[in-house]
Amino acid sequence: QVQLVESGGGLVQAGGSLRLSCAASGSIFSINAMGWYRQAPGKQRDLVAVITSGGSTNYADSVKGRCTISRDNAKNTVYLQMNSLKPEDTAVYYCNADLVVETDDGPPVVLHDYWGQGTQVTVSS
Repeated sequence: QVQLVESGGGLVQAGGSLRLSCAASGSIFSINAMGWYRQAPGKQRDLVAVITSGGSTNYADSVKGRCTISRDNAKNTVYLQMNSLKPEDTAVYYCNADLVVETDDGPPVVLHDYWGQGTQVTVSS
């Protein structure tokens, strides 16, 4: 069974840092884009950062200069380093990926917009 499992969330004071990780497991053949989204209570889920398989990145304006997304293709893992955290960064952070998975009886298939279960980030003022 294919899974995206996030870790690294928690409670931190404003100005602090956290590093989120998201590991893909299962019959992974390869991974295309990987990204982080967040959803605060009562708000929609928004993009935080995305990284392509080639390493190109894109960030939401609200986190530019404070967050860095990276990936380790050998470990099927994406990271989000968050610095200078603000109370408005408080949200559930979700990992998202386009996974190429192996099949038992055919070529690999693409699972678009595959989501993890989310990890809570709380920034206190």
